[in-house]
Amino acid sequence: MSIEKLASSTKSSSWLSQALQLVGIVLVVFLAKGAIAEPFYVPSGSMEPTLLIGDALLASKFPYGYGTASLPMQINLPESSRVFEELPKRGDVVVFRWPGDNSQAWVKRVVGLPGDRIQMRQGQLFINDHPAALKPDGIGQAEDDNGGSEPAYRYIETLPNGVSHEILKLRDNGRLDNTQEVTVPAGHLFVLGDNRDNSADSRVPVRDGGVGLLPVDNLVGRADAVVGSWDLGIRNQPVWTWLSGFRVARFFTAVH
Repeated sequence: MSIEKLASSTKSSSWLSQALQLVGIVLVVFLAKGAIAEPFYVPSGSMEPTLLIGDALLASKFPYGYGTASLPMQINLPESSRVFEELPKRGDVVVFRWPGDNSQAWVKRVVGLPGDRIQMRQGQLFINDHPAALKPDGIGQAEDDNGGSEPAYRYIETLPNGVSHEILKLRDNGRLDNTQEVTVPAGHLFVLGDNRDNSADSRVPVRDGGVGLLPVDNLVGRADAVVGSWDLGIRNQPVWTWLSGFRVARFFTAVH
């Protein structure tokens, strides 16, 4: 074999090796994103004060098993049961595919499991006729999509299973503060936003832009951590001030 042919063969082998390594890296990233966790961005204030506009979430996929909604890209596949399926716990913050458009990922808090009877009475959540305790916790700020904010009453809500979290109330008699009792059917969940007067959740049907009763098959994963956060309101300021918009205190914090 000539020196030229040997060099050419070695070069081809090197390119093939690099290409295989690249393919391997892409497959590992794809599998990790599909099976372990996936990042998501919070574009609205419906989960304030737990999640803020501009938060970057990491959703763990293994807690609830896997289905077509868990895939890192939306592919139209035949309906099938979930693998290693587990139901969320009341109080879990979940990422899911919106029933009105599966290309959209939303995030809400699970308050009702299959068989639960859910009702809002004067702004208080009732689960199977047991009220979720509300403890006043001062005044917070509810931010809008344009970076503005308004004061809101802050409460600590404790679900009947003992899980506590913060919620916001913009007004005493919101349009979704009183609802009919709903029994959650099999294979579905009842979800709410923590910003109770600014959330199109299970209190609002899909046809009106809400979630309705969420199919378990639409679950992507459990929101476990905020890995980064940037205050979008800073966009209205000069560019050289934008670095100050990073909410460093929220980096790598757990979602409760």
